[in-house]
Amino acid sequence: MMPNASKPRPNYDQQQLAAFRTRMANERTLLTYVRTSLALVAFGLALLQLHPERGGRLGYSALATAGAMLVVGWLRFRARRREIEGCRVPG
Repeated sequence: MMPNASKPRPNYDQQQLAAFRTRMANERTLLTYVRTSLALVAFGLALLQLHPERGGRLGYSALATAGAMLVVGWLRFRARRREIEGCRVPG
C-alpha cells in the first residue's frame, strides 16, 4: 500500500450537506410553531362562534396564545439561524 495514495473525493461536501440539513430542521421547527398557532386560532374562533357567552374568555385566550406562540417561534428561528450561520467552516 502506498502511503500517499488518497481516496477519490466525492462530488459533494459533507460540511455543506450537514449545514443544509440543519437549516432544513430549523425551518421545520418554525413550521411546527406556525401549525400549532393556526390550530389555536381555529380553536379560539370556534369557541367564539359556538359559545360566545361561555367560551369568550377561553376563545380570546387561545387567540392570544396563538399570537404569542407565533412570535416565540419566529424569534427562536432567527436565533438558531444566526447560530447556524456563525458555525460555518471555511472550505
